[in-house]
Amino acid sequence: MSDFVVFENRLRKNHKHWSKWARRNGIMAYRLYDRDVPEFPFIVDLYGQRAHLQEVDTGWQLDENDYLQWLASARQSVATVLGLGLEAVSLKQRRRQRGVSQYEMTGNDGEDFVVEEGGHRFIVNLDRYLDTGLFLDHRPTRARVQLEAPGKRFLNLFAYTGSFSVYAARGGATHSVTVDMSNTYQDWTKRNFELNGIDLARHQLVRADVFRYLDEAVDQGDQFDLIVMDPPSFSNSAKMQDILDIQRDHSHLIRQSMKLLGKDGVLYFSNNLRTFKLDQALFSDFFCTEITDFSIPEDFRNKRIHRCWRITQP
Repeated sequence: MSDFVVFENRLRKNHKHWSKWARRNGIMAYRLYDRDVPEFPFIVDLYGQRAHLQEVDTGWQLDENDYLQWLASARQSVATVLGLGLEAVSLKQRRRQRGVSQYEMTGNDGEDFVVEEGGHRFIVNLDRYLDTGLFLDHRPTRARVQLEAPGKRFLNLFAYTGSFSVYAARGGATHSVTVDMSNTYQDWTKRNFELNGIDLARHQLVRADVFRYLDEAVDQGDQFDLIVMDPPSFSNSAKMQDILDIQRDHSHLIRQSMKLLGKDGVLYFSNNLRTFKLDQALFSDFFCTEITDFSIPEDFRNKRIHRCWRITQP
């Protein structure tokens, strides 16, 4: 079995550094550890007074009893270093499986609670789903959207729990449309809107397959000044008209989105497929600037957690 002293020492060092940084920047949810020590393949995120501990699948083979003891020791180490009760450390076991969505339920109810970021409030749940309700790696892009939002018409595609829409609305967007096909996540977005005092009359929630929404919006001649599209790498949801494969489908999605974009508008396109390559033909038709280096938060060791482009009309 591993000696957890090494893991605890690194986590303690990281916590000392990043907790000061978070206080200075008004951030309650941030990354503390991401496989810093290869023998301890975990990701540790802090959400206020609770921790989200994820095991990253390595393919290692351990006896079942040894494995469970190893996971329990990791959870106890996180609780000890961060000064939390064991019940405040949520443990997730991640398996790399094609077709598994970030929206998969875990079978645990968990508890909703609120964290603050950028002066806004967001509902999170560390147990119910594989992800928590707030993607920490998009913190800088959310801030960028807020700065560009005043007076703009904003569209959020594959919106998840609507954090980009919260930033845009509170940043001064005149109106917004937030599109996701999940009733669960549209309800979550609605609660985030209400939590932040956002006027639901001006900021619309649309439950729809993004492919269908884009086709209809283009036919109707809808126009926006600022669009964010952050699709999953893959989805085979029964609610969609087809299987989403972002490498195959991204060019069509981007081209349809650009038809909705005003002359001086901006599309931010991001995804987290490790092998992703942007269709070269898009560079001929639009101004595509990769801004990944500027969109990764300081607290993330993994500088390829996602890739992000700023796309404008020629």
